[in-house]
Amino acid sequence: MRRLPKLILAKDLSILGGDSRQLSMDAKAGKLVRIRHGVYVDAPQWQQLESWERYALNVEAAAECLAAPTIFSHHSAASIHGIPTILRRQPVHALTTYAGGGRSRAGVRRHLVAAGSERAQEVKGFLVTDRVRTVLDIAASVPFAEAVVPVDFLLNRKRNSQPVSKEQLLDGISATYSKAAVRRITAAANFGAGNSGSAGESYARALMHVLGFEMPQLQYAVNTTRGTVYTDYFWGRAGLVGEFDGREKYMKPEYLQGRTPSQVVIEEKAREDAIRATGRRVFRLVWSDLTVGKLERALEAAGVPRRRRASARHPNS
Repeated sequence: MRRLPKLILAKDLSILGGDSRQLSMDAKAGKLVRIRHGVYVDAPQWQQLESWERYALNVEAAAECLAAPTIFSHHSAASIHGIPTILRRQPVHALTTYAGGGRSRAGVRRHLVAAGSERAQEVKGFLVTDRVRTVLDIAASVPFAEAVVPVDFLLNRKRNSQPVSKEQLLDGISATYSKAAVRRITAAANFGAGNSGSAGESYARALMHVLGFEMPQLQYAVNTTRGTVYTDYFWGRAGLVGEFDGREKYMKPEYLQGRTPSQVVIEEKAREDAIRATGRRVFRLVWSDLTVGKLERALEAAGVPRRRRASARHPNS
């Protein structure tokens, strides 16, 4: 993970005897970007950041500005823990035990919890909900497909150093969740898989389920002339391989492994040709495909089978 740009704080400049008004002038001139009141970042560096990196800086900026001890939760805690989520313009999330009004303000959404139920820990200098509580809170409050993304990550032994089991997730459900929230959490936890290779793969698979398509095998081994390759998705009945291309495959050092992006593209093409040579068909998905209408059309065009409904069972079965 690349290093995020350093925040520029007006309060620090004032302590050093500088004129903080210059920061506002530089922001108007396009040299800086104002993240929140009194917090800025270098504009060229900001423009190069991915959405999740900008969100992480927003959380850090909030932590610098909030005077009272704050326990970050939901997507904000996930960002600090390094747990992937689907953001969709998420605000900064934090917990509060104060039942009065005005819990959400200044770009921070505060969630009311009972005193003593916070399950907080310190991570990287932030107070956050623990990993299980964080994922449960997200699963309780977002659509099913979005909930599956952090659940898959927490179950995966290769993608994180502290995996948990489905039993641990379900055991973490407390009486503070409503019945509807418990149903949402349980559905996401039961659907979760410990061998999904990325956030995009998880999100696409969950959307496939919502759309009524048959669930694929994950990390299916195909013996080719290039050796054994593992596919993101495989539908045996259709002889069909699905691959998800996330941007990280062509950008992040841990995926590039010393190769250039163009070399990765060439290797992916050779890999796909080797799979096709075994008689299997191959189709690819990218992030821009992951809207309900577009994904459904892509899956239908590729020939992904629909799952059999419970009502379609033979009457004598």
